[in-house]
Amino acid sequence: MAPRLHTIIASTRPGRVGPAPAKWFHEFAQKHGAFDARLVDLAEFNLPLIDEPQHPMRREYTQEHTRRWSESVTAADAFVFVTPEYNYGPPPSLLNALDFLYWEWQYKAVGLAGYGGISGGGRSTHAIKPTIVSLKMMPIPETVWLPNVFAQLKEGVFTANEFNEQGAAALLNELIKWTDALAPLQAQIREKIAGS
Repeated sequence: MAPRLHTIIASTRPGRVGPAPAKWFHEFAQKHGAFDARLVDLAEFNLPLIDEPQHPMRREYTQEHTRRWSESVTAADAFVFVTPEYNYGPPPSLLNALDFLYWEWQYKAVGLAGYGGISGGGRSTHAIKPTIVSLKMMPIPETVWLPNVFAQLKEGVFTANEFNEQGAAALLNELIKWTDALAPLQAQIREKIAGS
């Protein structure tokens, strides 16, 4: 069975661009074939600012949205965050979603796809890495940057160029190596979660 990859649309704001490049990456991952690829929209979980009274390390969730988010993250073996850049950093929605959980993220590899203006979301993808690492995930060095994203959007569809596709292939090739290598550690965490 192929490991499960969740491509996560990180922006939740009205009028967001994120679904279009995320859908492109998800379909590219399906064709790549190394993963059981799923597209996950963070907006569908409707996460508020953290509203759990206990630290996520305790997994004593009181809110249904937290339990749904926990189940989704637990089910994945690897992630790709498709993220915009807000003021030189990642969107608060992504940081908040990461902070909601703890054990569920551990020992999973993460790819990053940034989109935006001239920087292609590069500052956002760099800024999120310390949070990723602190949750014991492995951020893949290969990153997909989508500069001037609006130039590749037409009627809500993102059309990739050769550069985009090369970046996506490089990311996925490395992501599957790390996902396979981390699988034994992930299995230990899943046992811990199942027993809690």
